[in-house]
Amino acid sequence: MSLEISPAARDVLANWLEACKALDGAADNTLSAYRTDVLDFIVFLTAHHAEPQGLAPLARVTTTDMRSWMAHLRRQDIGARSVARKLSAVKSFYRWLARREGFEATAVLSARAPKFQKKLPRPLTEDAARAMIDTVEVQSREGWQGARDAAVVTLLYGCGLRISEALGLTGRDLPLGASLRIVGKGGKERIVPVLPVAVRAVDTYLRLCPFPVEPDAALFRGARGGALNPRLVSKATERARMQLGLPATATPHAMRHSFATHLLAAGGDLRAIQELLGHASLSTTQAYTAVDEVHLMKVYEATHPKA
Repeated sequence: MSLEISPAARDVLANWLEACKALDGAADNTLSAYRTDVLDFIVFLTAHHAEPQGLAPLARVTTTDMRSWMAHLRRQDIGARSVARKLSAVKSFYRWLARREGFEATAVLSARAPKFQKKLPRPLTEDAARAMIDTVEVQSREGWQGARDAAVVTLLYGCGLRISEALGLTGRDLPLGASLRIVGKGGKERIVPVLPVAVRAVDTYLRLCPFPVEPDAALFRGARGGALNPRLVSKATERARMQLGLPATATPHAMRHSFATHLLAAGGDLRAIQELLGHASLSTTQAYTAVDEVHLMKVYEATHPKA
């Protein structure tokens, strides 16, 4: 697809992605999504105008062009949420390009994303979360693999880790103590408390694991000793939730949702939970916790400085 755009457009896209990585610390998955979304936009413009889109044509994008592009996406049955994501990437690219090339990008930046209803995550109940951990442990034929999966899911629920963060742990993170330093999205570091139950779960896995602990190797190993594939954790939780009769939303990521929800329900402070989860925005934390307005108001009244 990249062959369909001009060399100038290809180069400027590559430079923008480098800037996103160097200045904003964007993760590889984010950069890949950015590249795909902006590349698709440039390819559309190339076909729409029947000519290569160099820097000058890119700077002349009109409101009509933007409407045509979004109509093109809708004809492909791309959902409103995905259209909004693509538009966000294109706007980010144009903000950078407009500053660099010195032109007004009003037509792009004023484009409105389609409205969509944000889906709140569905946390598990406390009993269901504990049952998930216990059941995951018995889904594998090999005892060490069951202990491994249970340890991973315990870290997701007990520490609020993303699955990529849990599987990113190495031998250098051992032995687990009362806290753990996590490098999350965008290279943002945070310190999370580690519950004794999580320490015990990891210790049990390490006692049974047939592979030696190595400082630079993944802590959680696959059957052949390589880094554990997150799909295997997803499959283990899928088997467990089917056995327990839990809904399809009971995924590994739902354990992180549950961590936040249960903390807030117990009176935890939103800002503190935001830090534990590694969210850049407090509004993201509120969406994760899926709490009702009454409880949010109680937290607000208890923590807001009175005049």
